Amino acid sequence: MRLVYFSPVPWASFAQRPHQFVRWFHTSFNASVLWIDPYPTRLPNIADMRRFALQKEASTPAQEVALPNWLELATPRALPLEPIPGSGLLNHGLWRATLEQVDRFVAVRSIRGQTHIVIGKPSKLALQVLQQHPQLPSMYDAMDDFPAFYQGISRLSMQNAERQIAAKVQHISLSSSSSRRFDQYTSKLSVVLNACASDRLPAPQLQSFKQTIPVLGYVGTIGHWFDWEAVIKIALSRPQFCLRLIGPVFTPPPRSLPANIQLLPACQHEDAMLAMRQFDVGLIPFKSNLLTASVDPIKYYEYRALGLPVLSTNFGEMALRGKSDGVFLFDEHSHLPSLLDTSLAHYTSMSEIQSFRQQHSWDARFACLESTFGSRTSDIPNKTPQRLAGTYQLQRA
Repeated sequence: MRLVYFSPVPWASFAQRPHQFVRWFHTSFNASVLWIDPYPTRLPNIADMRRFALQKEASTPAQEVALPNWLELATPRALPLEPIPGSGLLNHGLWRATLEQVDRFVAVRSIRGQTHIVIGKPSKLALQVLQQHPQLPSMYDAMDDFPAFYQGISRLSMQNAERQIAAKVQHISLSSSSSRRFDQYTSKLSVVLNACASDRLPAPQLQSFKQTIPVLGYVGTIGHWFDWEAVIKIALSRPQFCLRLIGPVFTPPPRSLPANIQLLPACQHEDAMLAMRQFDVGLIPFKSNLLTASVDPIKYYEYRALGLPVLSTNFGEMALRGKSDGVFLFDEHSHLPSLLDTSLAHYTSMSEIQSFRQQHSWDARFACLESTFGSRTSDIPNKTPQRLAGTYQLQRA
């Protein structure tokens, strides 16, 4: 079996849902993967310069990235004109090399099944590939409400691309059960929530090693969905606590921050996991709006897999976890001092942590998609090494 995967993030970025998905797909089906890096799908703005600089700092240079022997990488070139009518024709010449790479990849036949197309982010290039290979099974993994990230003509363009892709693919997976965007495609839908890399997380910090001064922490991007006012309110309600925010700041605070809020720069994912071990409570302070309505934050799984109680605003998938163990939701009506005391007093045993990690690993999560793609490697009759070598080809960029 083979997979053409349109990713919303570069292969060189830290491992996220797309990386975990293709690794699961390869392991489950002994599959070769053609990973297609994203290109700009909206018109540029001034803020992109800072975002580009921060992303460049956080990413490993492409030439230094070691590709696994089952993965081939495509990096399409494109002018940042996607929302403009006719931009597909303008970019077609720049996409020619990538389209030819897809054709070559698809042309290699495998004894283990068809080539599948999975789209992790809508784009005109992805639509062109679907149109050129209508015979191939396809899926859209709607892991974010992509149109909600954009404004104006860029949002309309993304909405149009997403609608066309949803109509063409055979399957649609949703990363949040609260999303309603594809209700007209009930027969195509499956909910595949996010998870965490359970096997690569550090051991949780023992309760006896907690700090004298409680640390409420957040690790992640601070964008326009980040609720600064909620964080400031928490900090003012318990000035003796430390609020530690780690990550790139794309949306600055609206006013001066209380002295007990620490802002630390972005770090590598492994370092971020170690930093979480120093938290007493994990924070998820997101606004409740169109963008976050269909969000299932991965940091929820990481916090709980480290045994941390979670203090979250009421949004998206988190709004459905009000009665989940270790989750404490708040809004403008909550009495924060008592809620903070309750969350700090929460204890998660090692057996409960281990159970959570097993239930919410990426492999466990994606297992529900096995029937969508066919038989696992272990279900396929054995073939002789000679036949395998002659009929199943792995490629590498």
